[in-house]
Parts: sequence; C-alpha cells; structure tokens
Amino acid sequence: MAGALAGVKIVELAMWAAAPAGGGIMADWGAEVIKVEDPNGGDPFRAFLSTGVGAATASNINGSFESDNRNKQSVAIDIHSQTGQEVIYRLVEGADVFLTNLRPAALERYGMTYERLKARNPRLIYVGVTGYGPVGPERDRAAFDYAGFWARAGMMATIGEPDAPPPGQRPGMGDHTTAITVAGATAAALFARERTGLGQEVQLSLYRTGMWVDSMDIQTALISRQNVQRLSRKAVGNPLFNCYRAQDDKWFQLVNLQSDRHWPAFCEAIARPELIADVRFADAAARREHGSALIVMLDEVLATKTRAEWGAMLDAAGVFWAPIQTVEDVINDPQAQANGAFVPVQISSGETIEMVATPVDFSATPAHTRTGAPEVGQHTEQVLLAHGYSWEDIAQLHEQGALG
Repeated sequence: MAGALAGVKIVELAMWAAAPAGGGIMADWGAEVIKVEDPNGGDPFRAFLSTGVGAATASNINGSFESDNRNKQSVAIDIHSQTGQEVIYRLVEGADVFLTNLRPAALERYGMTYERLKARNPRLIYVGVTGYGPVGPERDRAAFDYAGFWARAGMMATIGEPDAPPPGQRPGMGDHTTAITVAGATAAALFARERTGLGQEVQLSLYRTGMWVDSMDIQTALISRQNVQRLSRKAVGNPLFNCYRAQDDKWFQLVNLQSDRHWPAFCEAIARPELIADVRFADAAARREHGSALIVMLDEVLATKTRAEWGAMLDAAGVFWAPIQTVEDVINDPQAQANGAFVPVQISSGETIEMVATPVDFSATPAHTRTGAPEVGQHTEQVLLAHGYSWEDIAQLHEQGALG
C-alpha cells in the first residue's frame, strides 16, 4: 500500500537535523524526497560522529544521519554556481514542496527565496526552517537546537534542581520536535492547496517550537508577568506528581494530577493507610502546605521495595506511575516493540540495522522505510534524467562544475 504522501515530490535543500528529519518523516510517509547536497562532502551531519557530540558505535555507523535521511535520493549540485542554481530551479518546477533550513541571507544570495521559486512554480509549498524566525534582528543568527530551542526558549533555565547548573538536552531533541512540526505543517499546506489550488510559504523556527513546547510556563509568565522558578523535587506542590527512588536504585515517576482522587488508594498501596486520616495530608491543599515533609516520608517508604514491586502494587491500586527508563531499557521494552517502535533498514554498507520508526501509524496508508540514507550524489544522474536532462546535458554540467 502507498504511503499517505505518495505522489508528493519534495526538494530538500537542508542540512543537519531539523529540516532533514522533517523530510525523513515525510519520506517514510511515502513522499519522494530529493536531497540536494554540496558536492564537497555533502550534508555536514554526515560527519556527526567526529563532532564529539554524537556517540560512536563499534561499527562506526552514523545512526543519526541514517535515521533522518532514509528513503531519500541524493543529488550533488553546486548551489554557489548559477548553473547549479538553474538545475535546482528545474527540480523545483516539478516539485510540490521545497524544504530548506538555510538562513535567509544565504537563500537570497543563492536565489532560493520563496518569491524566486514561486515564479517558477506558483503551486509550490515552500517550507523554511530557521533558528529564530525569518524576520527581525536575528533572522540570520546561526542556531542549533541546543541554542534556539533549548537555551533560548526557556526550558534550560527552568528544568533541574535550583542549585544545580542548567541541564543540557540530548542530541536532536529540539530538532526532532521541530521535524514533527515540519511534517504536520507541510501536510496541512498540501491539504490547503487541494482545497484552494494555491501554493504558499510556511515558516517555522527552533525558537518558536521551543516556546510552544514550553508554553505552559510561558503562558503562566504572560499572565503573571513573573518568572517561573526552578523547583526542587523536594518541594513540589503535589507529592503524588514527583519522582522517587526504589530500593534497587531505580527511579520511577508518580503522575497523579488529581491527587485527591488517588490519595486513598496510594496510601493503601504503600501500606500506610493511617496517612489517609492525617490532617496534614487531608486534601490537595494540605499536601501542598506540608509537601516537603510528605516527600521526606515517601522517600523513606518507597526506598523499602524494588521498583518492580512498587509497580505491581501501584498498578493494582490504579495509581498512575511510570518507570524512569534508560535508553537501553527503551530498546528492550516489550511495549515499544509491540507497537512497532523500531524498524529494520538495510543501509548502503549492506548491513541491516534497527532504526526508530516515525511516531505515527496509518491504518490504510502505512509508513514504509525502504532504504537507508544515500551516499552523496548517489542519485544525481538518475534524478536529472527523470527531469528531462539528457546524458549530454549531464556531462556538460559536470564539465561546468555544477554537479558533483
């Protein structure tokens, strides 16, 4: 069965993660994604393992790049040359979507603005991803997700213990959150075009995505005009919405927002029924007032059994909780495996590796992961031939230095 975006052609002029990962999601959903790369080394994300951020594996496979760029075709085109730019224009003329995360000044320099491409293809959906937005004094400021999403958007300053340094995010958290937005926004714009016949420009940024992710705190600040302070786990207002460590040093998270609803069953589950009648903990307001004392008490009680033992008791009592898992736990989690969270993919080396599946399942138009990430320029001739170039044309473009 064809994917939900089968028949959609995307020209991707992007690098690193946020926009390419969005293209990767849509490629899994059936879109044809043509990745335009610099002939001199291609997308710099290919060298991620050398940055000291990406974790090297025994087989030295760049899994992050493979995951974000699977199912794509790579064409090596020199965007710096006018001849190379003309090749990209020709690709865009037959495309539904142009996806980029080059900075606005670079897009202007290379003639890849919405206005320029719209003249070639009025029905084009033009999707631009920036660090901080396409206008304003910082429109051309460089940003990775650690900067625009994590640090700038408020999360880094409000997570963690008050007396600890600001915590770092893990690689790609902001990029992949933005990528989901890229896929959704592109699909919405394509749907609108089906209704109206009109193409349009769609703009997203790491910064705005980060603000949306952190919007509960930001919305509170908008109303109160006051900063949201970092809060220690020892002083949370709802002790039943907190993390605790079990006897085996494994942590788990209680997630009982309606604490009055769950309080009696929780007390029975931990074999402390006398706490139900304790006036200090009689209701949510009282538990908030005496929260620090209650957390100390719960720390002691919950350290007396293993996480698995507590889990069985909490489940039986209908108390909401979750284990705090390592990534090793996740890849071995039967629930993740049962729901198709991982897919086998054969990469260009011939090896088959497991990859994280895109997070949406379609019953009638399922996603498919068909191929691993391409080599730089692997499909240049194939794609150009499909767009009306002859072998003589391609040879001439090679001679002119427009192709890799």
